[in-house]
Amino acid sequence: MERTMEKARPRIGLLLLFALLGGCTVGPDYKKAEIETPASWSNPIQNEPPEDPVAPLEDWWTIFNDPVLDGLIEDAHESNLTLQAALGSVREARARLAYAGAQNLPEANVFGKPSTTKISDNGAFRQIAPPGGFKGQSMMIFGLDAAWEIDIFGRNRREVEAESARYESSIETYRDALVSLYSEVALAYIEILSYQAHIAKAQSNIDVQQKALALTEERFRDGLTSALDIEQAKSNLYSTQAAVPLFRLRMNEAYNRLAVLCGKDAGSLQGQIADTGTLPTPQMDVSAGVPADIMRQRPDIRRAERQAAAATAMIGVAEADLYPRFALKGSIGLESSSVSSLFDSSSLIWTVAAPIHWNVFTAGRTLDHIEIKEEQAKQAVLNYRETVLVALEEVENAITGFNEYRIRHRHLIEATKATENAVELVTTQYENGLTDFNNVLDMQRALYDQENKLVSSKTDSLRNVVALYKAMGGGWQPPEETEIIEDAVNAQ
Repeated sequence: MERTMEKARPRIGLLLLFALLGGCTVGPDYKKAEIETPASWSNPIQNEPPEDPVAPLEDWWTIFNDPVLDGLIEDAHESNLTLQAALGSVREARARLAYAGAQNLPEANVFGKPSTTKISDNGAFRQIAPPGGFKGQSMMIFGLDAAWEIDIFGRNRREVEAESARYESSIETYRDALVSLYSEVALAYIEILSYQAHIAKAQSNIDVQQKALALTEERFRDGLTSALDIEQAKSNLYSTQAAVPLFRLRMNEAYNRLAVLCGKDAGSLQGQIADTGTLPTPQMDVSAGVPADIMRQRPDIRRAERQAAAATAMIGVAEADLYPRFALKGSIGLESSSVSSLFDSSSLIWTVAAPIHWNVFTAGRTLDHIEIKEEQAKQAVLNYRETVLVALEEVENAITGFNEYRIRHRHLIEATKATENAVELVTTQYENGLTDFNNVLDMQRALYDQENKLVSSKTDSLRNVVALYKAMGGGWQPPEETEIIEDAVNAQ
């Protein structure tokens, strides 16, 4: 108790004086933490060619100029269940904000209590019971009561401040769901096209290997080679054919994942994506902007900042428990034992009160509660700072991945061309008896391996494009998306 009163007494006296002069709001006012970001990225984007237009951040997927992907993004926006749940959380947060705001307003209730009471003839009043016993007595009470807590120390104002920040945080959670959803849809779509390309390359190699098998069988019939060449050719062919079912299995899983993202039954998208066997190529330059952009664009950073604001406001709510709470209460009504006299002026009843509630001794619990809220606010600020650092890390990694996979892809293109030429040369040499079949097998295997690496490399490059725009918080535009959210919330 001594610890509580010694720490609280100076502030209590000072704030009571302020209250008499017109009220105050306890607790610290929130100040957004200043976080410095680098002036530029350590490894800038290397676009080829650099004079192409830059893809817009709010609808970055248009960089692929793919109507199918555009349609899938639209379907996901309209039907994704996770997104709908996030929008429901926005509606819930708005209702909580309205509820908190209503606590600053007076509350009125209509009451009524018609009753009939009979005293026991054998009870405490049996000595004065009239002949025939007590009769039932009727009583009717109707009226209106009202109460209003006077928010002198700003407890309710701080609660509204906290709920307002939480509401804004829920909007950022919805936007973060948008960013994640669009990137997941694009990644699933790219994965499907990637497996289509793998299957196409496998089929192309199967055709080459079938021709090689036919050639060994012909040479065996002519007595120019042994049965070993035939068995080796079969082994190579069947091994390549065995890879196709696994590609189809993974592609089917990607189809089902994409269907769920679009809010549809698994498998419902089968056949809706054309089997071209090719991966898309960005039609515009990729841009990462400057590091300061992510502070404005990343929803998770914006959410963390709002959470820090809410945590700071809750310190004031906790501090308000150190001081008295004032209220005004009153009621007015009519009370009578009969309906005929209920509305007479003599039946009028009323009360007026100004209750005061003050927890003068809590064994330190109030101060402990304040300390808890202060530490939670510090943690929220630290989380905000860490979220910024993680965002910078993700963008830097995505830029490096984008640049390096492009370099790797260029080398793999050249390696694949050289391997294709080598296959043609070694096959011609084998036909003319200038080399053995092992060299043919080696080059065919090398070609299949190089083509798979080429497809995987381009897939990784596209994934890094998606990762970069996700890391930048792409997928929404502040003014327009805010209106969309508010319209969606109001429509419910």
